[in-house]
Amino acid sequence: MTMPREFDEGLEYVALDTDPSVRLDKFVATVFPQYSRTLIQRLIKDGDLNVDGKTVKPSYVVTSGDVIQITEIPITEIDAIPEDIPLSIVYEDADVVVVDKPAGMVVHPAPGNYTGTLVNALLFHFKDLSGAGGSFRPGIVHRIDKDTSGLLMVAKNDFAHNALAAELKEKKTKREYVAIVDGVIKNNFGVIDAPIGRDIRDRKKMAITTNGKSAVTRFEVLERFPDATFVKCVLETGRTHQIRVHLQSIGHPVAGDPIYGKKGGADPHGQYLHARTLGFTHPISQEALLFSAPLPDYFEAKLALLRRF
Repeated sequence: MTMPREFDEGLEYVALDTDPSVRLDKFVATVFPQYSRTLIQRLIKDGDLNVDGKTVKPSYVVTSGDVIQITEIPITEIDAIPEDIPLSIVYEDADVVVVDKPAGMVVHPAPGNYTGTLVNALLFHFKDLSGAGGSFRPGIVHRIDKDTSGLLMVAKNDFAHNALAAELKEKKTKREYVAIVDGVIKNNFGVIDAPIGRDIRDRKKMAITTNGKSAVTRFEVLERFPDATFVKCVLETGRTHQIRVHLQSIGHPVAGDPIYGKKGGADPHGQYLHARTLGFTHPISQEALLFSAPLPDYFEAKLALLRRF
């Protein structure tokens, strides 16, 4: 048996001729002995463990050549450690924290990024964080991509975490992003309703797939330029890389996106995508909270440059 291959967002294993033809959950428990059978079944159910980029059942029988990939890794072999990393704290009380994450920072430890993450910073700055997300995701209720900047809510205890997560699941949390995209979008408003799953040709990427999870993004044009558009995007769902995949699908990828952007269009800052507005109900007081984060300097500079032409 060969060793699983590690990549930025997961683990991958290719079944060999010598591997037995057994059901998927049992086979994966053998390949990844650090994960329990129950955990593996949950990963399969949640769509975070797939075969050849497709969602299957735990009873699926593994055959030679199958590419098995865990795209959401439950890290069990390490504990996140506190690191003295500066944080932009927008709001804090006894139950909730709102932070403005800079582009370039990973939210939580993962293969290739065990230090320097938002979680490492949170552990240094806050004594109490919820454990509902697991030992390597203390306080983390939701995520944004490494090269996306902007607002994230963090829970200090499990009650707050569960309440905020429930509101997210019920699609009551307000999440608005702004982005600079390539090309000129003609319609002032639009809705992109297309399911997102792993790209069968490149399992490190997401794509619009028939067997993907439901995903809905609403957009509004804020400003047009000769070869670009400044847009606001409102999430109704929160799939991995959702805005980036959806905007690419209509021919207007996020400017600077190294994965979904136009060839040769990568930017040192990554994609020009910013989580500008975040609104939710406070888990204790039930007060409606709404926060806004200013655009990063490099984002403002890009807009200023576009406005000159």
